[in-house]
Amino acid sequence: MAHSFLLEIGVEEMPAHVVTPSIEQLAQRVTKYLKEQRIEFGELKQYATPRRLAILLTDLADKQPDIDTEVKGPAKKIAQDADGNWTKAAIGFTRGQGLSVDDITFKEIKGTEYVYVEKHIAGKTVNEVLSGLKDIIMAMNFPTMMKWSTHKFEFVRPIKWLVALLDSQVIPFSILNVATGNQTKGHRFLGHDITLNQATDYEGALEHEFVIADQDARKQLIRQQIEKIATDNKWHVQPDEDLLEEVNNLVEWPTAFSGHFDEKYLELPDEVLITSMKDHQRFFFARDQAGALLPNFISVRNGNDQFLDNVVRGNERVLTARLEDAQFFYQEDQQVTVDEYVERLKNVSFHDKISTMFEKMQRVSVLATMFGQQLNLTDNELAELKRASQIYKFDLTTGMVGEFAELQGVMGEKYALLKGEPAAVATAIREHYMPISAEGELPETQIGSILAIADKLDSILSFFAVGMIPSGSNDPYALRRQAFGIVRIIADKQWHLPLLNIASVFSDAMKTASVVPTFDVTVHANEVSDFIKDRIKQLFSHQGIRHDIVEAATESTQSDIENVIEAQQAIDTAKNTDGFKASVEALTRVMRISKKADFAEDQLTVDAKLFENPSEIALHDQVAALSDHFAAQSVTAKLTGLLDLRTAIDAYFDENMIMADDEQVRDNRLKQLKKLSNMILSVANLDALIVK
Repeated sequence: MAHSFLLEIGVEEMPAHVVTPSIEQLAQRVTKYLKEQRIEFGELKQYATPRRLAILLTDLADKQPDIDTEVKGPAKKIAQDADGNWTKAAIGFTRGQGLSVDDITFKEIKGTEYVYVEKHIAGKTVNEVLSGLKDIIMAMNFPTMMKWSTHKFEFVRPIKWLVALLDSQVIPFSILNVATGNQTKGHRFLGHDITLNQATDYEGALEHEFVIADQDARKQLIRQQIEKIATDNKWHVQPDEDLLEEVNNLVEWPTAFSGHFDEKYLELPDEVLITSMKDHQRFFFARDQAGALLPNFISVRNGNDQFLDNVVRGNERVLTARLEDAQFFYQEDQQVTVDEYVERLKNVSFHDKISTMFEKMQRVSVLATMFGQQLNLTDNELAELKRASQIYKFDLTTGMVGEFAELQGVMGEKYALLKGEPAAVATAIREHYMPISAEGELPETQIGSILAIADKLDSILSFFAVGMIPSGSNDPYALRRQAFGIVRIIADKQWHLPLLNIASVFSDAMKTASVVPTFDVTVHANEVSDFIKDRIKQLFSHQGIRHDIVEAATESTQSDIENVIEAQQAIDTAKNTDGFKASVEALTRVMRISKKADFAEDQLTVDAKLFENPSEIALHDQVAALSDHFAAQSVTAKLTGLLDLRTAIDAYFDENMIMADDEQVRDNRLKQLKKLSNMILSVANLDALIVK
C-alpha cells in the first residue's frame, strides 16, 4: 500500500534570506535519508513560509525491502583449531550476525578458505524509519543559529510545533519539549489552529486559514497582483527577482497595494529613490511608459485587504521620512567640495592595522598610474586616471553615503559630475567597486577597470602584509571575491599585467613615489601570488577546463595573468593535434632530467666546444633560434615552437648520455636542458599534463 507523509517544522518567523535555502536543505536531507534507508517514494513536494518548513511525500512504500546477503568472516584456519573445533573468532562472528556456527559455510578465494554465512535481514516498517527524521531535523545547519530557554540545541529559530503524519497516523518523536502531532497553525493574525485528518489535507487546510504554503504559488500570486496594479494605473513595473523572492519569504497571505510620495522628491537621483524603496522598504518602484520614475510604489502586505488604507498611509509615512532625510543629505552634501571630502578621509580608517582611507588612496594612485603606463594610456587618460585615484573614496564622508551605504560609488559619481569632474573620472569612481559579487557586472571603461584592479589589489596586499590572510571559510574582508574580480576584469579586457609578482614591483614603485606604508607588502609575496593563482583556477573551473590543463597553466613561472589564461587556451587547442602526446613526453623528459641541474639563470651558458654529437648541435641551434624572439611571441606561438622541438629532443636523448663521466660535458648538457626547461616553464608546467 502506498502512503502519504507530511513533515512540518513550525518556527518563529525566519529571516527572508534563509527560508528558501532551509527548505531545500530539509528536502535534500530527507531524500538522502530515505534512500539510505531503502524506502521508496514518488514525489516530494516542498512548502515554505516565514513560519514553517514542510515536505509532503507521496507513494511512500510500506517498508524496506527484505535483504538476503552473504557475509564474509575470518579465514577457515582462524575459525577452526587443529581438531576442527570452532574458535572464539568463529563463534563471535556468527553471534554478531545473529546466527550460530551451524550456519557457517566455506568458500575459497585465491587459494584460501573463508567463513561465510547467509543472512536474511527483514525490512523495517516505514513507521520505524520515519521516526528517525528527528535526527535529520536536529542535524540541520543555518547561517545563523539560535538557542532558546535553557536548551543547548540550536536551530534557525525556536521550534514551536511539529507535524509528522503518515496518512492519518502521527509518527511519534520529540525535539526538546515539542512533540509531533497532527495540529498545525494558520496565519498568525487571520487564521486558527488546524487539526489535520490526513497528510494530504495540508495545503488546502492551510489555505482555508489564510496561509498559501506553496512558495511558488505564493510568488506567482504576488507577481499577478503587482501586474494588475501596474496595468490598472498604466505603470511599467519590472519586479526585481531578488526582491520578489525576499517579499515572498516574508508573507503567508500576500495582498499587494500601491502608495504615493510627493513629486518633489523626484528631484533626487533615481538611485536614491530606488534604494529607499527597494532596499529599505522592500517596495517595487514604478516608471511611466517613457521610463521615467513615478512618485508611486507597490508593496505587499502579509494579510488580507481589510483596513488596507491604514496600511498604505503607514507605508507612505515611513517612506516620506526616509526621502526627507535623503533630500536633506543631498542638498547638504553639495555645499562641500570634493577636495574637502578627500581631506576628511585622513580621519577615516581603512583598517586599524593598516592605514587610513586617505593613505589607501595614495597607494592605489601609485598602482593605478603604474598600470596605466604599462597599458599605454594617453597623457589625457593618465591624468584622468590619476585624478580618479586621488578622490575615488571621497563620497564615504558624505551624509548620503553615511545614511545609505549601498550608494557608495554611485553618489561619488553623481557628486563628482555636479562638481565639474570629468565624466571619465566620475564613472571610474562608481566602477571601481565592480564586480560587487563573484559573477557581478564588470566595469566597462578602461580607467574604471584599472582603478578597480588597483583598489582590490591594494586591499589584498595590505591585509596579507599585516598577516590577515584568509583561511578555510574565514574571509571577513572578501579578499577572495576581490581577487576573483581582478582575474575576471583582466580576462575580459585581455590585459597583460605582471600581477603574480606585483608585491616587489609595487614596493619599489611606492618608494619611488615617496609613499611609504607602515607595513612591508613583500613579506607574504608568495602567498599573494598563490592566492591569485587559486582564483585563476576558479575561473578555469567555472569554464569546465580539464584539471590537468588547469594545473599546467597555473604552475608556470609566468607572472602575467593573461598569459596564464592564454596558455590554458593554447594547450586546450593543441591537445587534440597529431603528435601532441609525443611532443609533451619529450618536453617533460627534458624538465625531469633538468631538475638535476643546480644552475642559476646567469650560469646557463652552453659551450659548443664540448659537444660530442650532431644532435647536441641541432638541439642547441634550434633552442637558440627559438629563444631569440621567445619573449616577444604570443603564448600560442611559444607553445607551438616548443612542441616542434620533439624530433631534435628525441635524437638528443638517443645519442647522448646526459650524466656523462666527464663533469664538464655533463654540466654542459644539463645547462642545455635547464635552459630549455626554463623556457617550457615560462609557458606552462607540461609535466602536470595527463597525455594518452
